[in-house]
Amino acid sequence: MSLDELRTFTQQYGDVYFHPNIYHCAKLAIGATLQLVDSVMTGKVRNGMALVRPPGHHSQRSAANGFCVFNNVAIAAHYAKKQYGIKRVLIVDWDVHHGQGVQFAFEDDPSVLYFSWHRYEHQGFWPNLRESDYDSVGKEKGAGFNINVPWNKVGMENSDYLSVFFHVLLPIAYEFSPDLVFVCAGFDSAIGDPEGHMCATPDIFAHLTHLLKSLAGGKLCAVLEGGYNLTSLSQSVCQTVQTLLGDPAPQTSELNGPCESALESIQCVRSAHKPFWACLKHTVAPPVSEPSTKRCKLAEKEEGVQAEEGQKEEGDGQKAEEEEVVWMKPPSRLAPPVHTEVAIPADLEVPDRCDRVRSSLAPTLQILQRLRDNFFEGSAEEEALMSLCSVIALFEKMKKQEIRNGLALVPDVSVAMLCAAQHARMSLTNRLLLVYLGDGEIPTYITEDGKALVVQISSKEPEEQKSRYQVSVCLKKGCSDVAGLMQAVLCLLLPLAYEYDPGLVLLVQGPGSEVGKAAWAQITSLLQGLAQGHTLALIQEGEKEAVGTTAASLLGDPAPSLGPLGAPLPEDMEAMESLRQRLQTHWGLLQNAAAKGKEVEEKGQNQD
Repeated sequence: MSLDELRTFTQQYGDVYFHPNIYHCAKLAIGATLQLVDSVMTGKVRNGMALVRPPGHHSQRSAANGFCVFNNVAIAAHYAKKQYGIKRVLIVDWDVHHGQGVQFAFEDDPSVLYFSWHRYEHQGFWPNLRESDYDSVGKEKGAGFNINVPWNKVGMENSDYLSVFFHVLLPIAYEFSPDLVFVCAGFDSAIGDPEGHMCATPDIFAHLTHLLKSLAGGKLCAVLEGGYNLTSLSQSVCQTVQTLLGDPAPQTSELNGPCESALESIQCVRSAHKPFWACLKHTVAPPVSEPSTKRCKLAEKEEGVQAEEGQKEEGDGQKAEEEEVVWMKPPSRLAPPVHTEVAIPADLEVPDRCDRVRSSLAPTLQILQRLRDNFFEGSAEEEALMSLCSVIALFEKMKKQEIRNGLALVPDVSVAMLCAAQHARMSLTNRLLLVYLGDGEIPTYITEDGKALVVQISSKEPEEQKSRYQVSVCLKKGCSDVAGLMQAVLCLLLPLAYEYDPGLVLLVQGPGSEVGKAAWAQITSLLQGLAQGHTLALIQEGEKEAVGTTAASLLGDPAPSLGPLGAPLPEDMEAMESLRQRLQTHWGLLQNAAAKGKEVEEKGQNQD
């Protein structure tokens, strides 16, 4: 066609512009996406990103739309199911526009879980569809498998994005248990974009990518969609790709609770999907009947013509401000020369990529004496003393950026935990996250000054929790209940950990914790998004079978899939919800309902 013919032809579609080369370019885009699927599914690569144009997620059956010709991700999902027998596909769309083309392709298909957050503003933002709201949950057999999180105001920040992951996407995704994950990776949802007007910084995409890598055995295909600020776009793409490559995610900072409008959207989505997902069964707060953003718009309309003129002037001023949006360049991703170092007996096998602590690194007499005085009564056995020295050596190497993380098999995990916590608090970091799985005792003095946050998941009833920094999660069956354990990790541990922003993670598997290998690997993997990957795992000598799994997870190997999760025990869900409500006044990322919704939750909790 000539240019005039193309111009006429495109008028039958919505917001799409054809060029004589568009068909060739569109074939290259879908071809690259399918090639990525082949590479991931045949094991040629673990994951990848297709940097393609034109994008795809708006395109529908026989209808190009929104700059899109072929729906790259939708076609790739069909292809993966047909070519490789994939049973369950997760599509995460973090573009600022709703991917209505993907939704329409799978809204009656329970084998594809589609998640999208998007600027909506009560149907006032393109594509201006009623079907983009939170209550479009899918049709027929696909009911519950379409998740829309509408943003009803601009300016959403990192905390808003993470809150949706913690309280909506991740719990449902783990219950769904996909075999393959696609990301409609649009970066017009990042700061500085002239379409999105959001305030999330490029480094947040490193963390979102990291959280998704623990699903589907690490099989993840990101496919480029929108993004119209070249600086923000390039930085966000690099953050995503570096995480896919296994580089440690940058430190998070200044995370707090989501804004009121984001909480309203989260509350509405959780309520709409409560009938379909066991992880949401104990959601109490109903959908928000009168969103705060709608009240604001009605008030503005009542002010009449003068308000409109004032808004125009204000809008012009906002445009001038938006053109000057600046943000910090993402920090360099630290990659120590050694990934993982282990302190274990020579006869235990670990992946060859692990280094072993060298016995030639002898501790000073001062350190030896301090260890004897603090942790041993009378004479100390040489083996026990040297195991603590190895723990300290691992810490010191992390401090000097010589290693990223470490693993130690110790005779007494309680003593090693106290030694590690004390040493970390004194010399390594002003914030330590201690995660303990099992029924062991953890002294309260560790958290007295707020320099450490302790989260323990066990089967023992906790004493009255007086400190916001000492959190005990009780599961009736302990850590052996995978559904309950992962609910605690995703909805309690991760929000707490990200808001606390530790400089070091101490992960302890207590004796007799009964945590399964796959669940332990998942937790180890998820926590490495914190503290630039600086994690020390401690395991009791009697739990030797956990060493290989732990070392593999620390090295960045994909955690095994847990399979579709069943429902956590009702009493465990009630206890976790009660704990979350008590703690949310101190920890903003634990919030999952707006102000009125919280009142309903508290009333329901009191009735229970």
